[in-house]
Amino acid sequence: MKILAFAGSTSSTSINRELVKFVLKSFPQEEIKLIDLNDFSMPVFSVDLEKKGFPDEAHQFLKNIEECDVIICSLAEHNRSYSAAFKNIFDWASRINVKVFQNKPMLLMSTSPGGYGGGNVMNTAKTFFPQFGADVKETFSLPKFYENFDLESGVINPEMLVDLNGKIENFKDQIKN
Repeated sequence: MKILAFAGSTSSTSINRELVKFVLKSFPQEEIKLIDLNDFSMPVFSVDLEKKGFPDEAHQFLKNIEECDVIICSLAEHNRSYSAAFKNIFDWASRINVKVFQNKPMLLMSTSPGGYGGGNVMNTAKTFFPQFGADVKETFSLPKFYENFDLESGVINPEMLVDLNGKIENFKDQIKN
């Protein structure tokens, strides 16, 4: 199974990337491709620019999705929504293929330093992504990242770790061939 993983952030210190990397340890036998959104930097989407053609980076983002079997992502929340970088990639890609996520099973996550754990972006994405071809199988939100996560140990809150592990196992059960 080929897993495409990413964090919806371009920050070099992305806490969402750390959560993704931790979750990927639960898939040791799988082929994993962890992409960095910085590799998909494009001009801000506009209809005027679209008339001139699509950036190669938008095609490459879609190709990564096409070549995977499963998507694991954790979305950063900026002002209660997607990060501008992720939204721009998504906007360009959706103009090429409205089913951006190409009906791939997805483990959708979010985290933030605050107590809501990126819940606003999570709620938006879990209702919005299926309209763009995401088969969201499971979701997980980690609140208070700096209190509940250690860079070496991962999720350190015992209840949240049990919840996350249960969701990972449920996800695995749903994607078995």
